[in-house]
Amino acid sequence: QKILVSDEEPKVLREEARRRRRKKAITSSPSTSMDQIAVEFVLPTAVAGNWTVEQVKAQVWLKAVTSNLCPDFYQRFSPDHCILLYPKKGNMCEIYDKHQVHWTFLCERKGDIALVPRPQPSDESAQYQRYLNYLIGYDVTDVSNVHDDELEFTRRKLLTPRRVELSDRDPRLYSVDPWVTRKPLPEHLLSKVSNNHILLVIHISTVSQTIKVSIGDTPAQVLASFFAKMANKRLLLGIPEDVCEADYVLRVCGREEYLYGGKPLQNFNWIRQSMKNGEEIHLVLETPPDPDLDLVQKEDWAQVDDCTGVAGTHEQLTIDEKDHERVFTISMWDCNRKFRVKVLGIDIPSLPKVPEFIVFIEASIFHGQQLLAQERTTSKTFNEEVLWNCWLEFNIKIKDLPKGARLNLQVNSHIEYCLLMLSKTKSRLLYYVNLLLIDHRSLLRQGEFILHMWKMPEKSEESSSSINADKLTSATNPDKASSMAVAILLDKYCYPVVLPKSRDASRAAPAAAEDAEAGERGQREMPNHLKKQFEAIVATDPLHPLSPEDKELLWHFRHECLRDPRAYPKLLSSVRWGKQEDVLATHRLLERSSAWDSSGLDVGLAMQLLDCHYSDAQVRSMAVRKLETLEDDDVLRYLLQLVQAVKFEPYHDSALVRFLLKRALRSKRIGHFLFWFLRSEIAQSMHYQQRYAVLLEAYLRGCGEAMLQDYRKQVEMTEALQKVTREMKAMSADKYDITAQVVFQLRQKLETLQSSGLPENFRVPYDPGLRAGALMIEQCKVMASKKKPLWLQFKRADPTTLSKDPIGIIFKDGDDLRQDMLILQILLIMESIWETESLDLCLLPYGCISTGNRIGQG
Repeated sequence: QKILVSDEEPKVLREEARRRRRKKAITSSPSTSMDQIAVEFVLPTAVAGNWTVEQVKAQVWLKAVTSNLCPDFYQRFSPDHCILLYPKKGNMCEIYDKHQVHWTFLCERKGDIALVPRPQPSDESAQYQRYLNYLIGYDVTDVSNVHDDELEFTRRKLLTPRRVELSDRDPRLYSVDPWVTRKPLPEHLLSKVSNNHILLVIHISTVSQTIKVSIGDTPAQVLASFFAKMANKRLLLGIPEDVCEADYVLRVCGREEYLYGGKPLQNFNWIRQSMKNGEEIHLVLETPPDPDLDLVQKEDWAQVDDCTGVAGTHEQLTIDEKDHERVFTISMWDCNRKFRVKVLGIDIPSLPKVPEFIVFIEASIFHGQQLLAQERTTSKTFNEEVLWNCWLEFNIKIKDLPKGARLNLQVNSHIEYCLLMLSKTKSRLLYYVNLLLIDHRSLLRQGEFILHMWKMPEKSEESSSSINADKLTSATNPDKASSMAVAILLDKYCYPVVLPKSRDASRAAPAAAEDAEAGERGQREMPNHLKKQFEAIVATDPLHPLSPEDKELLWHFRHECLRDPRAYPKLLSSVRWGKQEDVLATHRLLERSSAWDSSGLDVGLAMQLLDCHYSDAQVRSMAVRKLETLEDDDVLRYLLQLVQAVKFEPYHDSALVRFLLKRALRSKRIGHFLFWFLRSEIAQSMHYQQRYAVLLEAYLRGCGEAMLQDYRKQVEMTEALQKVTREMKAMSADKYDITAQVVFQLRQKLETLQSSGLPENFRVPYDPGLRAGALMIEQCKVMASKKKPLWLQFKRADPTTLSKDPIGIIFKDGDDLRQDMLILQILLIMESIWETESLDLCLLPYGCISTGNRIGQG
């Protein structure tokens, strides 16, 4: 039976020739098991208006029911019980976005689309999800505090880059994760090497052998040299005759750090560190770790294509020259009316204990830090419920709203004060909340919203240190029971209003040609005195604000800016993001940014484009594209800032998020620190919990079972020590001197912990190469400071260690240590710069840096 789905009334066709002529058929045939119903879509190339996926499924259902097709299935279930799958590169991909028009998926692909029952999670996958939620410290399946499906949408979309990275990952290389650098060996280290040779002490079992090797040798060459020299001593060393050097790997004694791969010894960070400190290099010969320990649990989900959620062009979406029966979406660029919002009122369960004051709501539209439009309500007395029921019309048209624009709502109070006998009034921010006006699927928000607001912290509160970033969040306050709520109403339309991804190439070509011509003309016409002014603007400090005149000059000579990568941040901060024409012109410019792509890597320049001033996805993607060339060592160096920059992304899924995910899945060391940076943010930042939790889940689903077990041990240890720290704090909250009784109580608690199931060993959070064992309880104490941190000493768990020193950790609960970490990071970067410049100068001994990292990470 053939079912027609077209822009006309559905009809049953019985002649195959007729179906081929019209090419608008969906063919559905019953499946004996009813597990899958094959549905073939054949679309004409001239289709202008299209149904959404939701409408397609509804039409299939309607036709199947009216035709009595598979009644046991179609009459028992609804369209929501099924999903649509299509083949792509050997995988079955789900058409996930129910609001997306189906031609976006199929216009470039041919093949069947399968209609299958929606899979239900198995008990095993549900248990695995609970395990991941425990490691994350947040339930990523909880959607009680979201007003759209972005959370789940992003979880599904990140499956694709994760699978791509896992398919490309070298299992052996990932299991040993060598820590190497591409930077040339600094002169002051080269001067410590005799004739480019160094001594290695290689241990096997209870025997060791010292060999002399070149710093240009690879680990494989070192192994070959060692086996050649030890050919007559195999029996003594316990090396079987039927094995060769390829069956072994070199590991640093006492550390889970391997020398492996095609890089020369001088490129391994541990070798350089030992040379710098004048230490002997001790390695152990052993069989490599089993790559099967890093196996990843198979996903129940179908893959979601990256074109999911991508809008069509303006010409595909526009209502111009279309019959109303063929209109299913509206292009935002057809909307010439001004944007407006109706403020219904605010409601708070209990008023704060403050004197009576007057409040008003200030509504602003921002793109990054650029204010596009602003309006405010009248002032009213603050009560548990304040009603306005008024429309605020903004001086910006709907068609000019850029993606990433956010509606910022603030409840402000009037405060009167006297200055020189004159009465003055100033406003104070009490509560705030943001709503992205265009959602993650490029749809304009419509209808009523009740948004739970964030309370502005007092200056004395610890959370005030991150308020500037927190005020940008599009998340709402999860504490619905006691938080302020604001009710607003946005205009509603008969159809989804979509922000187009672009204009058709034929329409965009004249504008691009005009831009190119303007660029050439601008280059010819730029006078010398303006060139000097232009160069002075480009050379100004990034923190120096640009004047309106500076911005106008930069925009006028924007083609000149393209030739100098240093000008990009200043040019892009001069764009009027509230003007559609300027945004499109900027995107056309960025498509021709060859100077940026061909220039050398300037991390500071790329990081500027990832700060809070830039919300445009193409701008931020351009910055990330530059960071792709960073080696692992540098990714680690700037990881703290990159994790913070995720806060400035308008949406959960972004080029930066995918970059961090990709690099973490390639390197266990990067993954380890990303895990702790993200988990720390999830624990202390309610404003960005969901975003960081989604990224952390995506990473944990690909890091492998061995890493998951390591994270479980670290989390268990952290939770146990956190409980002890809080108990000790409660015992001596107001005392700065620590009595012997307090130390005795601590040791008793640690003794109980150790005997009641603490992990036998765990990776040290501040240094994943170290594995700590049992607590040395008699050497543990409480430190005399406000937060009562614990001074803890652990045995070294690695039996190959040559050090007799314990592993020390200072464990502190309740402090935001990011500032401490920033200082340590600056010191390390300064030391790196000095080394790069070949200055024989050491900022701090390595041991001191390690101690600092203990404080920073502990």
